[in-house]
Amino acid sequence: MSETFRTPSSAASDLDTVAATVMLHKVSWGAVFAGVIIALVVQVLLTLLGLGIGVGTLSPRAGSNTDVSTFSIVAAIWYIVSGIIAAYLGGYIAARLSGKSDPATGAFHGLTTWALTTLVIIYLVTTAVGGLVGGVFSGISYAVGGLGQTVARTAAPLVATSNPLEALEAQIRATGADPQALNNAAANAIRALVTGDQANADAARQQAAEALARARNIPVDQAKQQVAQIEQQYRQTVDRTKQQAEQAADAASSVLSKGALAAFVALVLGAIAGWYGGRSGVVHPEFANRISTRRRAAG
Repeated sequence: MSETFRTPSSAASDLDTVAATVMLHKVSWGAVFAGVIIALVVQVLLTLLGLGIGVGTLSPRAGSNTDVSTFSIVAAIWYIVSGIIAAYLGGYIAARLSGKSDPATGAFHGLTTWALTTLVIIYLVTTAVGGLVGGVFSGISYAVGGLGQTVARTAAPLVATSNPLEALEAQIRATGADPQALNNAAANAIRALVTGDQANADAARQQAAEALARARNIPVDQAKQQVAQIEQQYRQTVDRTKQQAEQAADAASSVLSKGALAAFVALVLGAIAGWYGGRSGVVHPEFANRISTRRRAAG
């Protein structure tokens, strides 16, 4: 059997090759941090630019301002576009400053820069620091703000009629002419009627009619008719409140769903932009070889 003997020079050459490969794919954290800074600054600048242009189109005196929903959609698109631009530039700078010549390594530098930038933004908007400098990154919330106003308008009637019993008691006391005690007794009797057990509704209805008759000094039969009307109004108010609550819940879930989808799209597109930014920012192999040769000669 023949054995292959390797000379010291060939072994040293192999070690140099391994070392060069390791250095080629090694993460340059300084370049990544520089890319993060660039991405954050670009995001801030573009967000402020979009905010300035958007607010500039609104005029309190004009009666034909842009519709809120349209403004929100445009703001969401601008936020996504600005995120893509910032991620691309951050990835490009990170790959360029790393001095890597391999496209895949540069792409991973860009992706790492995007990921770290995203974590910084999340930290800014979810902590107390966000109250000072993170406000500019809340574009996605601002983008769905028009939908949030829709939820508020939907829920406004619900707030106004959130306690039908108070309106019911006010109605009774407003028409009572006798002492306050009689009005209170009538109000309590009708409260027991509308909130009590339906099995005892007839007895409660009779007691409420008698109490209302004494409070308003009217015949019991007339009081029964008024009790029936009050009870019907209360049931209608409860049903209307329930319906408005369901509508408000549906609108809120829609806002949450659209906001989450918009954030997902923005993050995915940002990751892709960071990846391609990193691939575009790699140093040309010939230029990298020249730099390596000069460094070895200088050493």
